[in-house]
Parts: sequence; structure tokens; C-alpha cells
Amino acid sequence: MKKSMLLIMGLIVVLVMAACGSKSDSGSGEGKGTYKIGIDTTYPPFEFEKGGNYEGIDVDLINAIAKDQDFKVKLEAMDFSGIIPAMQAGQLDVGMGGMSITDERKKKVDFSDPYFDAGLTVVVKKDSSIKSIDDLKGKKLAVKNGTTGAKFASDNADKYGYEVVQFNDSPSMFQEVSNGNADALIEDYPVITYAIAQQDLKLKTVGDRLNGDQYGISVMKGKNQDLLKKINKGLENLKKNGEYDKIIDKYLKS
Repeated sequence: MKKSMLLIMGLIVVLVMAACGSKSDSGSGEGKGTYKIGIDTTYPPFEFEKGGNYEGIDVDLINAIAKDQDFKVKLEAMDFSGIIPAMQAGQLDVGMGGMSITDERKKKVDFSDPYFDAGLTVVVKKDSSIKSIDDLKGKKLAVKNGTTGAKFASDNADKYGYEVVQFNDSPSMFQEVSNGNADALIEDYPVITYAIAQQDLKLKTVGDRLNGDQYGISVMKGKNQDLLKKINKGLENLKKNGEYDKIIDKYLKS
């Protein structure tokens, strides 16, 4: 009888422990209150790797939001074009990477309030005679896969008469134009101006900004709405207490 009671009690303990262990606030299985954040570390000043650590506006911002809203994050570096597919596969909870808010992306993800005004620009070699996108007829235009720059280039190729060349990361795209293998590239304005200031790229921006893109933080459409509310609240608090401006000024001092 005693053995039977001990066996029953043991089974109850095991079942209780299993039930407790199965609970998690994160769809990624990283533990209670921990969320996987997809980033693209070839995208300074928003995301980059330095000394084995992830840095940049997006990194500092999501860490500050997490601290303000009392949750934890785990950063996952990958190609930008793979972030939304990874979210769809349940491998990520949040997507960043200087992600522009577009109607097409809104079909797949829900965005936070905008956190940065960006916009696309044409970039050429310093000694190029190209002055705007109107001068690209018959030229090669480099773009980064999966970006709004790539979509803009594809949508307007017939209008301006250029050939689109695709790349997986920004540094390769910059190098292609610097080497003269492509005539121009399209990139987000803050990204390329930061890169030109930090490195000897021998590049320059030309013409007016091509659009008025805004960046947002994304979660899967219809899912993680509680997390999205926390992100928006944290972002609001950071803007009110001045922490947001400190983060922006750290990387993009005027």
C-alpha cells in the first residue's frame, strides 16, 4: 500500500514539473520572457558586428525596449532576405534590420510604430558623371536582395532603362560600384551616408531621395500582439525619457 502511494505521489510530482516546464512566453522556446530577434549584421549603423559583439541603432534600441518592458532578447544574425521567412517558420519572434514599413510586408507581418525616417538614394563612384536616377539608362544598378531598394529598382527598371544586379549584402554591393563593375547602387540614405563617413568607399550620393521609407519592428501578422504592444510602449517611453535620441546620436551625430 505504501509503495503504491509513493508511486502515485511520484507520478504527480513528475506531471506537475512537466506542466510547469512547458510554459513559455516566447514562441521560439528560448525560455520565459525571452524572444528571438532576427537582425542583419551587414547593415551599419543599424546592425553590425564589432569585436564579436552585435552593435548598432537596432541592437541598442531593442535592448533598451526589452529593459524598459521587462523581457529578454536573443539576437539571431542572418541575411536580411531570410528574416521574414524565418519568422514564418517559427524560428524568430521579431524581425528588424532597418526594415521599411511597406504594404507588401504588411501582408505577412505586423509593424510597430515607425522608429526612423529613412528613404532610398542613388549612390555612384566619386568621379562618376551620373547626377540622378535619370542618368542610369543602359547602366548597371546594384541592389541588395529582399530590400525596398531592390523592389524599387525592379519596379522602375523599364522606366529608367537600367540593368539590375542583385547582391546578398551591402558591403559586396558597395564594392561592386567602387570597383566599377556596376555604375550605381540604391541604398537607404542613413546607411550609405554612415558607411561613406566611416570608410574610404570612394562613393557619393546623387539626386533627391527616391521615397520616404520609415523603419518599423515586425512580428508575425496576427501573432505576438502582446509583445507588439510592449515594443510600442517601450519605444514611446524611450522617446519621452530621451534614451531614443541618445541611441540615434551615438551612431548618427549631426
